[in-house]
Amino acid sequence: MSNFAKTFSSSLGKKLIMAATGLFLCTFLIVHLVGNLQLFKDDAGQAFNAYAYFMTHFTPIKVVSYLLYASIIIHAVYALVITMGNKKARPIGYAVQAGSQNSPWTSRNMGILGTVLLVFIVIHMSNFWWKYHNAELPYAKYEISLDDPSDITVSELPWDAKRLVHSDYVDTQAGKQVIVSKDLYKVVAHSFKTGWYVLLYVISMAALAFHLIHGFRSAFQTVGWDNRKYVPIIRFFGVWIFGVLIPVLFAAMPVYFYFFK
Repeated sequence: MSNFAKTFSSSLGKKLIMAATGLFLCTFLIVHLVGNLQLFKDDAGQAFNAYAYFMTHFTPIKVVSYLLYASIIIHAVYALVITMGNKKARPIGYAVQAGSQNSPWTSRNMGILGTVLLVFIVIHMSNFWWKYHNAELPYAKYEISLDDPSDITVSELPWDAKRLVHSDYVDTQAGKQVIVSKDLYKVVAHSFKTGWYVLLYVISMAALAFHLIHGFRSAFQTVGWDNRKYVPIIRFFGVWIFGVLIPVLFAAMPVYFYFFK
């Protein structure tokens, strides 16, 4: 076995892989949140559908998406390997010793939190990602006044295998910009009106919060960025940005649709 292979099969190597994939997934969360915040716009889903099209058709984003899928799988597999190893030896989860009863609850339950998130990701992707790529979704036709962009008329078009996924043109005679796109917004709105899914979403975001509060800090410790000068900054971002703000904003979306839309 090469030195490279030995390094990444060691306990330190496993922790480094967990840290690298975890930090990459944290970066994705920011991008995904910014896009999903378009759901709050009062435009019948036009901005969100445009975001969905961009994320699935812009080549660099598509390449990064494959890295994302690989990171999720690798992160989950190595988490399982580390958890199984913990039963045979002392706990090692990331760089933090997590076996003591005096350790934080989050560090002692990363496996449970991760399992909840993995189940959620599978359900979430089957509801949205798979349907966008494979289901016969209706199309939304947006007619936006050139004089007043807030004046939007939306109509539903039936699914048509021959229709382009997305089109955007200006109807000069009518004085309108016309956008036709797959209506993923309608799928999201319908899902967020389903009680059990909203509850699952909120619980999963709570699990994400606790997972990130411990995991974000631990990942930086693993890669050696635990200098006393940077610890307060890392702790702030880990707790208040990734542990509180991001999960709360994600959870606010289904709650908003369920109670107010």
